[in-house]
Amino acid sequence: MMTELLYETDSYLKEFAAKVVEHVDGGVILDRTAFYPGGGGQPCDTGVLVDDIQSWAVTAVKKSAGKPVHYIDGELPALGTPVTGHLDWNRRYSLMRTHTAMHILCGVVFRDYGAQVTGGNMDPLQGRMDFEFETMRQELVVAIEEAVNAEVVAARPVRVRILPRDEAFQIPDLIRTKINLLPDGITVVRTVELEGLDLQADGGTHVANTSEVGRIRIADYKSKGKINKRIYLELT
Repeated sequence: MMTELLYETDSYLKEFAAKVVEHVDGGVILDRTAFYPGGGGQPCDTGVLVDDIQSWAVTAVKKSAGKPVHYIDGELPALGTPVTGHLDWNRRYSLMRTHTAMHILCGVVFRDYGAQVTGGNMDPLQGRMDFEFETMRQELVVAIEEAVNAEVVAARPVRVRILPRDEAFQIPDLIRTKINLLPDGITVVRTVELEGLDLQADGGTHVANTSEVGRIRIADYKSKGKINKRIYLELT
């Protein structure tokens, strides 16, 4: 039985009803979940599971054999137990804003300079992304910061679609990373579009409009190799 991944279609779902269907070494698998299990540089969600009697802290969520495992403190709830999941919403929403900010940065750099992404990672309200740049100077960083904040002000809608693999791969420049990280065996591809700016294959959670991101600050930049430059961003 596969878990229904509620976060794929509704990033704003803060709580949900589910049932415990499996135990996995310190964690439980649910029949449905809004907890993001981490991936693509975005950390997993945390929160709690509750029933009518007690609650369990969800300290981490990771995929195992394709299913999200919710790791919890203490004794596991029995199989078949109905639970309600509550996300740590402040953490989730901060990560949603940050992830969309990373796509704004990626879209601007690809549009204006044609540079592909070579790596990236994020925490709530901060992240870093590596690009194929031979040189990077302060003037360039200032120009990028101005451009990404213009895209925040532009209030671009963010749209999520789940497409058959063949249809998705007909989209030009769908994969913005230097290496295609999508497994060969997947039959559908989830895409995230910042309307008029960026369209990528992506599995993470995002805000519904770029205006929700808030001001983006380029906090630092570094050379990580001959044609690999790292940009650090922060949200206020």
